[in-house]
Amino acid sequence: MPSSPPSPSASSPAQHPAVAALLRRARALGADPRNTNYAGGNASAKGEVADPVTGQPVELLWVKGSGGDLGTLTEQGLAVLRLDRLRALTSTYPGVEREDEMVPAFDYCLHGKGGAAPSIDTAMHGLLDAAHVDHLHPDSGIALACAADGERLTRECFGDAVVWVPWRRPGFQLGLDIAAVKETNPQAVGVVLGGHGITAWGATSEECERNSLWMIRTAEEFLVRRGKAEPFGPLLGDGYRPLPEAERRARAAALAPVLRGLVSSVTSPTGDAERHRPPGGLAGHFTDAEPVLDFLARAEHPRLAALGTSCPDHFLRTKVRPLVLDLPATAPLEEVTARLRELHAAYREEYAAYYARYATADSPPMRGADPAIVLVPGVGMFSFGKDKQTARVAGEFYLNAVNVMRGAEAVSSYAPIEESEKFRIEYWELEEAKLRRMPRPKPLAGRIALVTGAASGIGRAIARRLSAEGACVVVADRNGADAAAVAEELGGPDQAVAVTVDVTDEEQIETAFAAASLAFGGVDLVVNNAGISLSKPLLETTAADWDLQHDIMARGSFLVSREAARLMRTQALGGDIVHIASKNAVFAGPNNIAYAATKADQAHQVRLLAAELGEYGIRVNGVNPDGVVRGSGIFASGWGAQRAAVYGVEEEKLGEFYAQRTLLKREVLPEHVAAAVFALTGGDLTHTTGLHVPVDAGVAAAFLR
Repeated sequence: MPSSPPSPSASSPAQHPAVAALLRRARALGADPRNTNYAGGNASAKGEVADPVTGQPVELLWVKGSGGDLGTLTEQGLAVLRLDRLRALTSTYPGVEREDEMVPAFDYCLHGKGGAAPSIDTAMHGLLDAAHVDHLHPDSGIALACAADGERLTRECFGDAVVWVPWRRPGFQLGLDIAAVKETNPQAVGVVLGGHGITAWGATSEECERNSLWMIRTAEEFLVRRGKAEPFGPLLGDGYRPLPEAERRARAAALAPVLRGLVSSVTSPTGDAERHRPPGGLAGHFTDAEPVLDFLARAEHPRLAALGTSCPDHFLRTKVRPLVLDLPATAPLEEVTARLRELHAAYREEYAAYYARYATADSPPMRGADPAIVLVPGVGMFSFGKDKQTARVAGEFYLNAVNVMRGAEAVSSYAPIEESEKFRIEYWELEEAKLRRMPRPKPLAGRIALVTGAASGIGRAIARRLSAEGACVVVADRNGADAAAVAEELGGPDQAVAVTVDVTDEEQIETAFAAASLAFGGVDLVVNNAGISLSKPLLETTAADWDLQHDIMARGSFLVSREAARLMRTQALGGDIVHIASKNAVFAGPNNIAYAATKADQAHQVRLLAAELGEYGIRVNGVNPDGVVRGSGIFASGWGAQRAAVYGVEEEKLGEFYAQRTLLKREVLPEHVAAAVFALTGGDLTHTTGLHVPVDAGVAAAFLR
């Protein structure tokens, strides 16, 4: 009997040596920010495999796919194309005016399932007659590429080993241009692409990497050796010097919510609803890195900032230019805030005019007129995006741009590509197609949530749920170590940060909200969950017992809500405040005077705050849980044993006991409370405020009347 064929899943095919070498090289280059920026550049390798249909050898191109990152590249992130078919496209190429038509043609060159989507730079890698190719965006290389006399400087820096290629938008024609340069300059190991970056090649992966690094380091050394001492000009007056660190960060925390509110506009200058906005607003990032502070302290920063960034990867994330505050750091906060509002309005008008200057009938609609980068002398840089990572990366790209300006000004003058070319990139149909392929934002995308008592139990479940639904989360708890562990579990600084806070302490609460503003730009969703419980009969309840519970839950909710309202009013984006109250707020049970009374206080705060804050678009609601035993910090800290004794059941059976006394006969878990918080804040109940949602599996005595 013939043996059965092996199962397709029995073993995976061995990785091609060219792919293994490519991945190692890409990760090594991408791991060093001097070599390229996040998700910028690409790398490729060519190699021969047997065609699975004919068994004949076929040459393939493996190249980083669209949107991938070199530093974390995997085989799944590679586009795989047949080289013969890709190169055959030269015979049907309709010319530079129609070169965008070549991108969908790449799909007909894919090998097998093709891997990741091919990027616009695929032609550069495929048409170049070299086994291994790197295209990178190092600051030193872009500095030469954006210098006014970049061609001369390239020749002076590298001799004939590197050739200058004038600016051309990425695409099929650029690939043809570089291939022709290599063919006519056999001694060359790479090119500097005007206004863009560098490309290097080699016969082996090792040679290609060596050539890339040689170009980058040689350019760095050249800029240092040939550069003047103060490329950004002399220092301005004392008001533009960096403020002392504590004062600087306090000013940044005060400005961040103002700026977040401004840049999270939902209407365009023409009055139309803007597209690509997350439901809540934009997330923010702040840095006071030394290169940024030095740039803003120098005389030339207004001129250079107005010129905008140059490398396509830069301005696609930072907009064509930043908003720059034209006041010294020593100006009063009220004056700074008023001036930022004026500058923001002017920026939106100028951006709308920029769009109108270059848009054609085929251009995508304007995506948004607000700045992605805001520069404040003496304080630092604020960056904004649809989520924290996008905001952070935008800031990192502008820092790259500052380094590029410094290098170009050191040896020449900074001369970015023309504004019209920037528009052709920013509103390129191929870039628009990328946006269309992006998944819809999660319900809480762009929302910044602060949850108290979030290191355990119900609070931790709420933090997890809000994070899973797209919110950035500030994990606030008295136990800083446990709060940090939860923040790390949620994904780290781009998703969550921890703050140590005692909700009875006004100063600590202010510090927590300031930390939230520095981390994410502000706060627009607050969950008052911190709590404690002591179960005692009236005659055994001390004044200290009463004060402790009222201080943490009633007073704590008041203090946190007051600071939240102050910040939310500054942002002018509305917001949500949710109190985690209790069934005991309306149900009278034995041996529970202090806890039930403070929960009733919390519950009435919901109604009072809803009535007061509604005019600012701030909705205040509550959740009344009951019997949340499993995973509860309160029950684990002694409350469970006390309540079990009151009801005459074993402590480990308390959850079952609570479930059996409900109408639904179901145990309530922390995740059920978290689901109620999401229901109140997730976007479906936008017209609901002052509501209490019972999460008790049905306790008739606690029905709200």
